[in-house]
Amino acid sequence: MKLNEIKRPEGLKKSKPPKGRGPGTGNGKTSGRGHKGQRARSGSKQRAWFEGGQMPINRRVPKRGFKNRFAVNYQIVNLRDLDRFGEESQVNATTLWEKGLIKDPTDLVKLLGDGQITQAFQVEVDKASKSAEQAIQAAGGQITLKPKPVRATKA
Repeated sequence: MKLNEIKRPEGLKKSKPPKGRGPGTGNGKTSGRGHKGQRARSGSKQRAWFEGGQMPINRRVPKRGFKNRFAVNYQIVNLRDLDRFGEESQVNATTLWEKGLIKDPTDLVKLLGDGQITQAFQVEVDKASKSAEQAIQAAGGQITLKPKPVRATKA
């Protein structure tokens, strides 16, 4: 079978109603375009968001605030959350994600010192508060901070 041998299914393509064939068709004279106006002319096109001269929605809606493009957002984990690990001593972004403490294992993680721990953990995070570092070291654990990602700057 070849593409030129394929037959179109019956009733697939409907023919467009005839335009400009006299008053009896209901689409004679102006051919369904009305009288005058922008859309009555040939070559008439409007962008999808055009509102006919009315103030466009993107200009009507109030704009407030500011979004810092250079902000670095961390996923927060507190010391008290490390209780979920039980006997496991290795804590990193993947294990935190598996326990449901963070949403995305590829994003940056910061450990805060809210709460207390008694078990020694080997923690690997992107950033940690001083109180969290002191608490982990006091419990006999070790904290490793990942190197900061290098941001390209314009020269």
